[in-house]
Amino acid sequence: MAPVLPRGLYLLTRETADTAALLRIVSAALDGGAVAVQYRDKSADPARRLAQARALVALCETRGVPLIVNDDVGLAARAGAAGVHLGEHDVSIAQARAVLGAAAIIGGSCYNDLARAARLAADGANYLAFGSFFDSSTKPAARRADPDLLREATRHGLPLVAIGGITAANCAPLVAAGASFLAVLGGVFDAHDPRAAAAGITSHFDTAPDRDRD
Repeated sequence: MAPVLPRGLYLLTRETADTAALLRIVSAALDGGAVAVQYRDKSADPARRLAQARALVALCETRGVPLIVNDDVGLAARAGAAGVHLGEHDVSIAQARAVLGAAAIIGGSCYNDLARAARLAADGANYLAFGSFFDSSTKPAARRADPDLLREATRHGLPLVAIGGITAANCAPLVAAGASFLAVLGGVFDAHDPRAAAAGITSHFDTAPDRDRD
């Protein structure tokens, strides 16, 4: 069985060849309270991707935080990651589970599609991700979602991830609507102080009702 995570910041990494800088920012975000990290790299450099994924697994393990790999089940397995995040064009949850095992954290992108969320929940997803909720420089053409999707998706009894242009300044309505995790990339990686940016997002969970445990 996959572990149950505390609610909070779900850090998404920026693609970069500078591994030292990548690890430095991720470490700062962990200091600021990030509860999960997703490694995202679409480059055609498998050696770099494996080396970075393994380095992030080692870093996250020292903090007791899971490292999730975006899209690539094989990379997640080779790196010893805690799980994988799947998009609509990736393998099925069952296929990923067959490779990574029952204890793996396997989440899926639902975009703005409640029917897809229902299918992923029935297939055994560990969390459901919705977005983009705001304009995002990472994916400017992403489908847009609204907080009502989160409210509707709470029926599945799974942790919900909100993604897309999220910062400490705009995230409160998403937490109030039921987001268990806020997936953030630019809001931390572009910040002058990544630790403070992470802490600012984390603070929104300090007083919000814990819907996952109601």
